[in-house]
Amino acid sequence: MLFNLLYLLAAVAPFAFADVKFTTPAPGAPVPAGGTFAVEWTDSGSAPSIADLASYQLFLCAGGNDASSFIQLAPITTQGAFSTGNKASGTIQTTIGADTKNAYFLKMMSVATAGGTITNYSPRFSLTGMTGSFPPNVIAGLKTVTGTAGPATENNVAAAHPGGGAGEQAGGFSVPYTLQTGLTKYAPMQPQPPSKITAKTAAPLWPTSAVVYAQTWLPRPSQVTTFTQSNTYSVSSMENTAAPASQPTGDMQKFLARWKD
Repeated sequence: MLFNLLYLLAAVAPFAFADVKFTTPAPGAPVPAGGTFAVEWTDSGSAPSIADLASYQLFLCAGGNDASSFIQLAPITTQGAFSTGNKASGTIQTTIGADTKNAYFLKMMSVATAGGTITNYSPRFSLTGMTGSFPPNVIAGLKTVTGTAGPATENNVAAAHPGGGAGEQAGGFSVPYTLQTGLTKYAPMQPQPPSKITAKTAAPLWPTSAVVYAQTWLPRPSQVTTFTQSNTYSVSSMENTAAPASQPTGDMQKFLARWKD
C-alpha cells in the first residue's frame, strides 16, 4: 500500500502547481493609468519552474475573486513567451474601468511545455485617473473583497494528461481558440443538439470574424495537439422493443428477389 502511494505521488509530481509570483505592480500599489503599464514577475520556487512554461497571455482584470464577479478588461499581451524574459508592458486606457481602490489585478495564463495551462492572478492594486465605470457584477464582487489577494491559482496542466478530471473545465477552455498560443490548444465543448427543431430560419452559431489572406507561404504550425472540452451533459438510450416489420410480399417480394444473385 505504501509503495502504491509513493508511486502515485511520483506520477503526479511533474504536474504540480507552477506559481508565477508577480512583483510589479506591488500589492496595493497605486499605478497611474493612461501611460505605459509595466508588469514583472519571478519564479515562486514551486515545481514546475518557469523554465517548464512556454508561452503566456496576460490580461488586466477587475472585480471580486469569484469567476462570476470579475471581468477581463484589456489584454496586456496575447503572444508572450517566457524565453524573452519576465517582463511585459502595455497601455491602459482610462475609460475601461472606475477609479476604485484595489479593484484591479492581473491574470496570466501560461502554457506548459508538457501540455496544459496554469492560470495565475496577481495581488490587487489601484489604477489612478480612471474615468470609466464597472458593471453590477464587478461592483458586487468588490464589496466582498478584503485585503489585496487576488483569485486562486487554476491548475489545468493535469487536463492535458489522462485522469485530468474536473481541472480541464477551466483555464485554456475559457480563452477564444484563435487567441491561444503554445504547443497545446483547447477547443470548446461541442453543443448538445436540441430534441426538437424550432428554428424557422438559419442563423450563425458564432459572430463573424476578420480574415487576412496569406500573401506568402505561412510557417509550419507550432501546435502539437488540441484538447476538446469534455461534455457536462449525459445522454441516455433505451432498447427499441417494437417488433421488426415482416418481409414484403407480392410484386415487391419478386422485385427484391431479382437482386439475390
